[in-house]
Amino acid sequence: MSFVFAHPKMAGLTPGDVAWFTAQRRLIRSKPMVQQCYDLWYSLLRSDVASVSGQGKLVELGSGAGYIKEFLPEAITSDVTPGFSDMVIDGRELPFAKNELRAILLTHCFHHIPDIRAFFREASRTLIPGGVISMVECAHTPLSRLFFGKIHPEPYLPDSKDWEFSAGSNLFDSNQALSWIVFVRDKAKFESEFPEFIVESKSYLPWFGYLLSGGVNLRSLVPGWGIGLVRFLDEISRMLDPFGAIHWHITLRKRS
Repeated sequence: MSFVFAHPKMAGLTPGDVAWFTAQRRLIRSKPMVQQCYDLWYSLLRSDVASVSGQGKLVELGSGAGYIKEFLPEAITSDVTPGFSDMVIDGRELPFAKNELRAILLTHCFHHIPDIRAFFREASRTLIPGGVISMVECAHTPLSRLFFGKIHPEPYLPDSKDWEFSAGSNLFDSNQALSWIVFVRDKAKFESEFPEFIVESKSYLPWFGYLLSGGVNLRSLVPGWGIGLVRFLDEISRMLDPFGAIHWHITLRKRS
């Protein structure tokens, strides 16, 4: 169904190449409600970074079309394809020394890592004690399951028994339900396998405006004159977060 809502400015572009990310960044900037969400997300990641007592580098995985350097200029941006970020990094093998990082940041990236256990092992190795993994991810609510499962082009597989999934060269290889699987459904397993990490917080994020805006890749359902009204509705819809939220912010901290 996603092709019906696909934004025409993304037509014919190859997911993951420079032209794709360039078009995505332009769309983010052209959609006030989407940019407002990104600004909030980056502010939350920045707050998590500020909570770390200690020195170390900052790295963002799956930077893509984002603009985190406007909030954290010292952040090292990265992606799995070259040409649009500071480094090419696979989350399963981080090119950093032991205790070299104070924060690992991910926006819409966690669910793209095919072997998340490898990522946690690498995060444990490279983060300083008290360092954080801060992420914005797909939530697991009735509306998010509809949006990500039926409209969004990436897979949403909450019934998957495994944390891992097969991944090739397709940018859409993923499981958008992964953060819910790991930190909610299989919480006891995560705590048993990775006791060095504390899931410090999980909080729903504003969603009404993002949904109607079509996100980054889909057509907007809101005319320009309706943006003010949608922003108002975004605030009053927060009471429906358990039903409608499509993103959440999760903070993990490495024990000191």
